[in-house]
Amino acid sequence: MDTRMVELGFVPEPERDCTGAPIPLSDATIQERLDKVVERMRARGLDALVVYGDVEHAGNFAYLAGFFTRFEEGLLVIAADGSACFVLGNENRDKADKARIDARVVHAPILSLPNQPQAPSAPLPSALREAGVQPGMRVGLAGWKLFTAEDVDASSTFDVPAFIVDALREAAGSDGALVNATGIFIGADGARTANSANEVAHYEFGAALASDCMLDAMDALGAGVSEMRLGDTLVRHGQHTSVVTIAASGPRFVQANMFPTANRVKWGDPVALTVGYAGGLSSRAGFAVSTSAEMPREQADWLEKVAAPYFAAYVRWLERIRVGMTGGELFDEVERVLPRATYGWSLCPGHLTAEEEWLCSPVYEGSDEVLTSGMIFQIDIIPSVPGYGGVSAESTVALADEGLKRDIRSRYPGMWERMERRRAYITEVLGIALSPDVLPMCSTVAYLRPYLLNHRQAFSMQRM
Repeated sequence: MDTRMVELGFVPEPERDCTGAPIPLSDATIQERLDKVVERMRARGLDALVVYGDVEHAGNFAYLAGFFTRFEEGLLVIAADGSACFVLGNENRDKADKARIDARVVHAPILSLPNQPQAPSAPLPSALREAGVQPGMRVGLAGWKLFTAEDVDASSTFDVPAFIVDALREAAGSDGALVNATGIFIGADGARTANSANEVAHYEFGAALASDCMLDAMDALGAGVSEMRLGDTLVRHGQHTSVVTIAASGPRFVQANMFPTANRVKWGDPVALTVGYAGGLSSRAGFAVSTSAEMPREQADWLEKVAAPYFAAYVRWLERIRVGMTGGELFDEVERVLPRATYGWSLCPGHLTAEEEWLCSPVYEGSDEVLTSGMIFQIDIIPSVPGYGGVSAESTVALADEGLKRDIRSRYPGMWERMERRRAYITEVLGIALSPDVLPMCSTVAYLRPYLLNHRQAFSMQRM
């Protein structure tokens, strides 16, 4: 029986600990990635794999290429023997010789921006054949989405522009076949769902940077501070963000706007802050008040009704998750302490992250997908209780078995020490019995100030 309760009181804030020095992916890691993809191609009987990318949907493409195609669509064609060819438009073909894998390049101006030169004017099916897609081949097409609805044929449904799908079908011919192969990268047994020590170190930079930015934003938050001032604290070092940066006080999406404005924080406002980089996102939501007495009258009991139960579910997530459990088991743990019928959450209570903020999720009702070592998770539980504002402390953790822990300790002792300091803060200061399989990817995991104008108070677990 758990004899603890959620308590709001003085809690020293965690340290800012992003190193400011990104860890690159090694050549060996890139080769391991290519090998995993080719192995899964062969298991599916594919003669060729075509990987789609654009700025919004770049993760699978960048997983091997190391870059994403700015402005344009891009394609990476991989043969069953592991050889590769890029099909690129005007403004990205010069990136091919900078790529992390060796690959030829075929110029396809049809992928370029409107009204740019279209020479050479060879049709896209011809370019695809030059890249390796031949008549009679079984070709896999990887976009970015898994189609999991029962009424959808996932093997023949595509999330890639129709002109590319049509061209691939023509290139493969009537004797060939085109199938959805996004599952090579994401979903159960996807190549991207588990990470090595080098990949964890690579992604820890972004997770820790987002966390440090969030601490700065929370410390800058006060009555009269503009959303744009808060936005300045969230975006840093010229890094590419993985989501729209949110710094919103009061009503959101006024006139369909999604970005920080000159609007200023007012006492009693609901506040939302979010920033994400490759490797992790940090998000906080609460109220611009210092005490319960300053809450909007109709939400005077928000702390007890919404915020504290949310934190209890967050704690349960951190304490119960482990390598080898199923996603359905973790889903049920959250449901038991934060039932959907009362708290209105509807998305997956936790999902994987990488270059993109939401990679995929093994955590859904009835899921038999096994949580494995090397998975990097966003703790993403979103209560929605009618009549009440939201609350959030979204953050990033990795799962690791003893083998991965040994690799990290050996190869990245500085990161291991940061993770151990974070663990000590979570267990000793916040009172959370953190699962031994969890490696905190940043310092603010579980750090939640519900009353955002009180910079000294946060939630913790205390013995009754």
